[in-house]
Amino acid sequence: MAKHEEVKAHPLFAFGEENPYGASFTGQSYLAMLAQAPDRQTSVGNVTFEPGCRNNWHVHLDGYQILLVTGGEGLYQEEGKPARHLRAGDVVVTDKGVKHWHGATKDSWFSHIAITAGASEFYEPVTDEAYDTANKEEG
Repeated sequence: MAKHEEVKAHPLFAFGEENPYGASFTGQSYLAMLAQAPDRQTSVGNVTFEPGCRNNWHVHLDGYQILLVTGGEGLYQEEGKPARHLRAGDVVVTDKGVKHWHGATKDSWFSHIAITAGASEFYEPVTDEAYDTANKEEG
């Protein structure tokens, strides 16, 4: 049994549907769009990751992303830096142009609110080897 299944059973915000951006993820994630700025340049979404799920390496081209961790256990890593272990209450701020990824640990559900300004560009998947290393670093 995975840790933090309450993330799915009793989400703080709407759980959402299968993520329409799933092609940019390894594993299954869910997205509930919560709000969008009138100029459509900033969005707020609840993203939930099944255990082992993570998004591909990506950058925010002309804006930023703020992650507000609401449940479970996850990982965040910027290119060239060690992974950071995330738990409910943690906050991550990623400036434009910083290549990074985030997702659940191998054995836990994970959810965060993503406040994203501007366009994003997704690249290659995080390799299993890099993901395994990140899970060991956090452990």
